[in-house]
Amino acid sequence: MASVTSLSDSVQQHLASALSATRPEAAGADPLLRRSDRADYQANGILALAKKAKANPRELAAEVVSHVVTGDELIKDVEVSGPGFLNITIADRAITANLAARYADPERLGVPVAANPGTTVIDYAQPNVAKEMHVGHLRSAVIGDSVVQLLEFTGETVVRRHHIGDWGTQFGMLIQYLDEHPHELDHKSSEDGAISGEEAMSNLDRLYKTARKLFDSDEEFKTRSRRRVVDLQAGDAHTLSIWQKFVDESKIYFFSVFEKLDMEIRDADIVGESGYNDMLAETCRLLEDKGVAVRSEGALCVFFEDVLGPDGKQVPLIVQKSDGGYGYAATDLSAIRDRVFHLKADTLLYVVDARQALHFKMVFETARRAGWLGEDVKAVQLAFGTVLGKDGKPFKTREGETVKLVDLLDEAIDRASAVVREKAQDLSEEEIAERGTQVGVGAVKYADLSTSANRDYKFDLDQMVSLNGDTSVYLQYAYARIRSILRKAPEGVRPSAHPELALHEAERALGLHMDAFAETVADAAREYAPHKLAAYLYQLASLYTSFYDKCPVLKAESPDQVANRLFLCDITARTLHRGMALLGIRTPERL
Repeated sequence: MASVTSLSDSVQQHLASALSATRPEAAGADPLLRRSDRADYQANGILALAKKAKANPRELAAEVVSHVVTGDELIKDVEVSGPGFLNITIADRAITANLAARYADPERLGVPVAANPGTTVIDYAQPNVAKEMHVGHLRSAVIGDSVVQLLEFTGETVVRRHHIGDWGTQFGMLIQYLDEHPHELDHKSSEDGAISGEEAMSNLDRLYKTARKLFDSDEEFKTRSRRRVVDLQAGDAHTLSIWQKFVDESKIYFFSVFEKLDMEIRDADIVGESGYNDMLAETCRLLEDKGVAVRSEGALCVFFEDVLGPDGKQVPLIVQKSDGGYGYAATDLSAIRDRVFHLKADTLLYVVDARQALHFKMVFETARRAGWLGEDVKAVQLAFGTVLGKDGKPFKTREGETVKLVDLLDEAIDRASAVVREKAQDLSEEEIAERGTQVGVGAVKYADLSTSANRDYKFDLDQMVSLNGDTSVYLQYAYARIRSILRKAPEGVRPSAHPELALHEAERALGLHMDAFAETVADAAREYAPHKLAAYLYQLASLYTSFYDKCPVLKAESPDQVANRLFLCDITARTLHRGMALLGIRTPERL
């Protein structure tokens, strides 16, 4: 389906033609068009043009207006206001015809794909093996998933990477314990040996606590565990096979959490720290050969003039420790080499906590110095803030523990199910449970995505599942209400566009806002900013509510007007549905 030129782009082109007809030297000048509360659009570009040409801005504006074609096709009226602004009113017919063109493309709603799409490797949702996922893992997963949807929708080739913590000294203790107690991770609960994510986590948790206790109290076990780390790093086959059991058990748990979050995580996309082991020695050798890294007190370090400690001395990025072990930097730099040279990425995107900003700044700069990040590749940390409790402090349980992600999702689903049950008219218990899950998980995701990623936000379930205000529940109910109206349409009356009809002010506002969907999606994708799309959708639902209050749909004045208003309802629903899907949120047909 061909993309649809937005009204704002059409107006922009008309004004640009009028500008160059008025002043040939103004060819290519930007009319600076934006939505306005004085008219449909306001163009402010003439002021800068007049200044350049040393002309009177109001006279120049009047001259431009004389070259603008008005009528029913696009621009109904244009007038000069203030010091030389142009106030532009769009013809009703043009609004309806534009929406009809979008309606004819149910999949994309006329949204074009990007002109020059590239390849982005996005690193997000990075849990740790043998450890419970907590509230701190929520943002990387939810923001990353939405950015994946946005980029893919705009035509980008996206390679997903889940850089799980599956390596390191802590595994020595776990592997040694499991080797000495080989049946601790056996699956006994069902005939086929399949277990739930909850059981997998509880097995790992129990084993971790017992091993830790032994490690802290038994010096001989501690020595054996440390020896085991050496075996692991040397690639000993038996040690690796035990390590793999921890990875496999953890994946059962990870997949269950991501499924509850309604996110697709594919096994092939999970490439943990261990995935780069074979590259680490070469990464260090290349950095040393190129003079990017130097030996300092036995460690391989990269120094930066602008990274200083409290004592005023340079704080290095340590690529290899003095004992020969590799730090996070070696893994991250090896991952950059793999993503640039093997996966052929133009963009490396890391959805990682803002507190790691200095680490990534140093890693990216090191990769630039080494020539691995050339001019044609950009590396970006999409840094996110902290999840806070209602008290404005980092979110913890009453006992001061980190909040488990599963507990938090379960509570959101319980709260949402209560809201759905209260409002439900003809839903079965099974449907209430299904909708409660979609509304609860949607509420958690939307609260996260409607805040700019780099800001902290307060986790307040009462607010998140409220039917009033900027919540996903409000948007989901707006969608379900529209679907209900469409089901109630009289026999034989279908939604259809009637460009010949005059529009009510509320219909115009709704139509003009829907025209901005493509531009909003493009902005949100380009800036990795799902919150821009969330704000757009909330405004769309608010404008729909206003339209619904002021414009009778099924009891409109004529059959044509009923059909046209059903058409406006339907395209609003499609826009909400598509937009919410790009945020990773479901829109149930009935609520």
